[in-house]
Amino acid sequence: MIDSIKRICLWSGPRNISTALMYSFAQREDTVVYDEPLYGYYLSHTNAKEYHPGADEVIASLENDGDQVVRMMMGPQPKPVVFYKNMTHHLLDLDRSFMKDVYNIILTRDPVEMLPSFAKEIQNPSMKDVGYEDHIDLLNAFTKMDITPIVIDSKQLLMNPPKIIRQLCSRVAIPFDESMLSWEPGPRPEDGVWGKYWYGSLHQSNGFTKYQPKTTPFPDHLKPLLELCLPYYHQLMKLSLK
Repeated sequence: MIDSIKRICLWSGPRNISTALMYSFAQREDTVVYDEPLYGYYLSHTNAKEYHPGADEVIASLENDGDQVVRMMMGPQPKPVVFYKNMTHHLLDLDRSFMKDVYNIILTRDPVEMLPSFAKEIQNPSMKDVGYEDHIDLLNAFTKMDITPIVIDSKQLLMNPPKIIRQLCSRVAIPFDESMLSWEPGPRPEDGVWGKYWYGSLHQSNGFTKYQPKTTPFPDHLKPLLELCLPYYHQLMKLSLK
């Protein structure tokens, strides 16, 4: 690390329980969390603005200059540990050299379960919306920069939160805190303005929900995208915490 602050960057796809992981870190007295600081940059530089719910409100609420966001992330912080919840596809063409000075976590989820959930908000998603290919591009960039990321699969986390959270804390060199396993239901002050569109079920929870496999038939219109996503997901799964 370049200074005494431990900066933890989560690089997730959508609907991967990334917000639950942010809530987990928010329970720590030594940690401050940030919800998708690059979302405004992403929406203001892509056509995703046309179909993301509340896009104008999101853009108005955040810094839209990606380089400026990174400078904020790497600047002074009020607590010794800082957790940034990010979507991998929000990076676009930003200079990624800052990643050498943070702990990098890739969070993934089986697309069989993720895609139908995401399609409830974005009806006809593309690969650029769901992040699987971007995760592998990021993994390749890490290899070139000699960075070893921490890879977490959401199913493994939900099946045994204490085990995975303990491993994660060990990897980022902070002590495990039992408080990370539960929280009070309802919104958090760190929630982005988009929380009202995306976080409804999480706001009813008081911790990581028990893993439940999907039982509904997979939507036909998502099957071509599923076939594209699966190889990327399987590549990540080989590296994930168990």
